[in-house]
Amino acid sequence: MREIKFRAWDKKHNHFFDVKEFGNDGSNCWASSKRGGYRHWNPIFVQYTGLKDKNGRDIYEGDILSTDLTRPYLIVEFRNGAFMVQCHDSGQDYYDYILPVSRNSSKSIKYHEVIGNIYENPGLLEASNASE
Repeated sequence: MREIKFRAWDKKHNHFFDVKEFGNDGSNCWASSKRGGYRHWNPIFVQYTGLKDKNGRDIYEGDILSTDLTRPYLIVEFRNGAFMVQCHDSGQDYYDYILPVSRNSSKSIKYHEVIGNIYENPGLLEASNASE
């Protein structure tokens, strides 16, 4: 069983927060943060994958991962009912599964590191694309 948790991107204030609760008032969705009780309106929700990077940091949808491989970066997405990574190898884009190294690895990804996300760090993608 994996832990189910979400964080949300507040587009208005340009920051992430850990979600305490969320709902819908009929026309807009909202979420409140674990730190404070005020509501964020129409945030973008991202889900925890249940995996951690090589430094023990939680991996969420939208995270950008670096690798020890030849790939410049990977983007975590929920696609076709599974968490996958969008790969960018030699000018080709494709998807691959994101899996822990072994069942006994405490759900860590040995060669991947979270270096940012598509909301806070879109420049990472542009810089990587320019260097290809």
